[in-house]
Parts: sequence; C-alpha cells; structure tokens
Amino acid sequence: MGIVEWAIDPWGQSVPIHIAWFLIWVSVIAGLLFLIVHAIYVMYFAKEKQFAGDASAAIIAKIPKRVPRHSLVARLFHWIMAASMFTLLFTAFLPKVGVQFDWVTYHWIAGAVLTVSILFHIVHASFWLDFWSIWPDRIDLEDARRRVRRFFGMSAPPPRKFAKYPLENKLFHGVIILCGLSVILTGVFMMSRVRTIFFPRNPYLFSDMTWGLMYVLHGLAGVGLIALVMMHVYMGLRPEKRAITRSMIFGWMDRDFVLKEHDPERWTVGTGSSSTSK
Repeated sequence: MGIVEWAIDPWGQSVPIHIAWFLIWVSVIAGLLFLIVHAIYVMYFAKEKQFAGDASAAIIAKIPKRVPRHSLVARLFHWIMAASMFTLLFTAFLPKVGVQFDWVTYHWIAGAVLTVSILFHIVHASFWLDFWSIWPDRIDLEDARRRVRRFFGMSAPPPRKFAKYPLENKLFHGVIILCGLSVILTGVFMMSRVRTIFFPRNPYLFSDMTWGLMYVLHGLAGVGLIALVMMHVYMGLRPEKRAITRSMIFGWMDRDFVLKEHDPERWTVGTGSSSTSK
C-alpha cells in the first residue's frame, strides 16, 4: 500500500493524482500519540525546571505587572489564521471520511483568507515587529544541548531562561511555515482548476504529471497540519501553558510567569500595547 494514488492519463502515462487517504488517520493517530505520551511524561517523569541565574534586581524592578506580549493586530491575525486553517482542514478531509457536502467553495474562500492573512503577517512582522524573535539563535541551540545532556543524566550546566519564545515554539513555527507555504503555493495554482472570483478556470495550465505532483504535495502538507494543529491546541490547553494562551486573547502575560519562565535580559519587555509581538 503506497502513500500516493496513481492513474493512467489519456496518453497512457502513469501519473500521481493525490495522496492515499488513509494518511488522514495516520496523522490523527500520530497527533493522539503525541498528546498521550507527552501527558504521561509530564505527569509522572518530568522534573522541576531549573534555570541558570536570574536577572538583576534593577531589570526586574522595571517589569510591569502585566507584560505586553501580543498587539491587537497580531492577535487578530492569529485568530483569523486559526479560523481559516480549521475551515480548510474540515472542508478538505471530512468529505474523505464520509461526511459529504458542497465543500469546494468554502475551501477556496478559506484558502484565500489564509493566503492574504499570511502575506499581511509577513509584512507586519518584517517592519513592525521583532522579526528575529521567533527564530532560533545561538543561545537557544546551546541550551538545547544542555537540556539533552541533562535529560540523559549527563553533566551539563542548567539552561538559561527563555527569551520571548522558547525554542520549541520557534521550531514549531518553522514547521508550520514549511507546511503552510506548501499548501498555500500549491493551493493558489490549484484554484485555477475551479471557478473563483480571481481568475478564469484553466485546468490545462500544467501537465498531468505536474498537477499530480502538486496535489500530492498539497495533500501531504495538509495531513501533516492535522497532527500539528492537534499538538498546538493541546499545548495551548495545558495548565502550565495557559498564561501563553491567555496572552493571545488579552495581549499580556502576568509578571510572575514572565520572571519564572523568561529572561528579561534576552526579551526586552515593554510597558505598552505597542511592544513587539508575534
């Protein structure tokens, strides 16, 4: 059983047409396994976090009770993106598991909303936010090495507290970028095969082989997003992560949580809603 389904085109050539739909359940099961394994690890095996050093008293004294984290624009982007992502996943995969409805129009509209929101976010993050805060830096990699060594019982100093975003958030962001850009770029071309308000329908834009490969990439990225979204929702609901989730609703984090998890010398904390954010 392969992960790609093939067909014979009018010229007798074997071409890919889409992914094998059992991969939907593979992704769902992978997401559930992550949830179960992580919950068991945190409940029974995880040790108390240990960090190296604290910020100076002078820096700590400047931190407000409510620390701005996400601006209103960043929060609106996040929830618009989330709504369009869920719509895309439901309209793409529910018909494949037996829930039949007229899904094509809803799917391409949600795809257009996602594409526009991502383009806006790229511009917004590049010119109005701290663009590099979401990308791993040298300290992140050094501390990751320390954590791995300590996890296996090897000698290593404690890692430093996080900057604005922990390394796992940054890595997750990178994977989402790869999957998201894959579905967006292929989806934009695939819109030429259906009737939309953007351009005339043209199913002959590419060869059958190119269309097939495009559908396969779109499908693989799509099923990957099922597991990624499940992980993201699960982590957002965990008790120790709720301060981060609340910040995506209200825009700020509690001062005590920031001092416990973050290093204000690595994350320059502002005092107003205009502070850099996601």
